[in-house]
This record gives sequence, structure tokens and C-alpha cells, in this order.
Amino acid sequence: DQLMVASTFNSIALILKELSPVAGSKPMSVLEANGFVLTAFDTPTGLKFFLLAEPGTQGLEVLLRAIYGLYADYVLKNPFYELYMP
Repeated sequence: DQLMVASTFNSIALILKELSPVAGSKPMSVLEANGFVLTAFDTPTGLKFFLLAEPGTQGLEVLLRAIYGLYADYVLKNPFYELYMP
């Protein structure tokens, strides 16, 4: 179910970006529903991190940035990492 929600979120975000009347507008990064909040973080390397949380949870963007920082640190120190490998 989580994969389907993330895929739907990504599709909606791309559609909204195309429909936006403002050129260069920021893509959608939060989807709020009755039972959850889905937050996305687009990384400079092109990866997209998703975080599912309860409504009202604070600091999700900061947490996603910290997770990406840990991920990037791990990848840069991995001698077996190849370019374009997620």
C-alpha cells in the first residue's frame, strides 16, 4: 500500500507542476489526509525520499534532510558504490 501511495503522490506532484501557472514553482512536497501525512524530499541527486507520519507531526522536512545526509555520507564512504546506483 505504501508503494502505491508514494507512486500516486509522485504522479500528482508531476501533474500539479505542469498545471502550475507560475513558472519555476516549487513542486508539491506534502500530502495530508485524514489518517496520515506523506512528506517527500527531492534530493539534489534526483532521489526522492518519502516519510509517512501521523497528522500533526512536526519537523518532517528536517528529518528527511537528516536522513538524506546520512544516506549521502554512507554512499560517499562506500567503496563499492557505482555512479547512477541508488
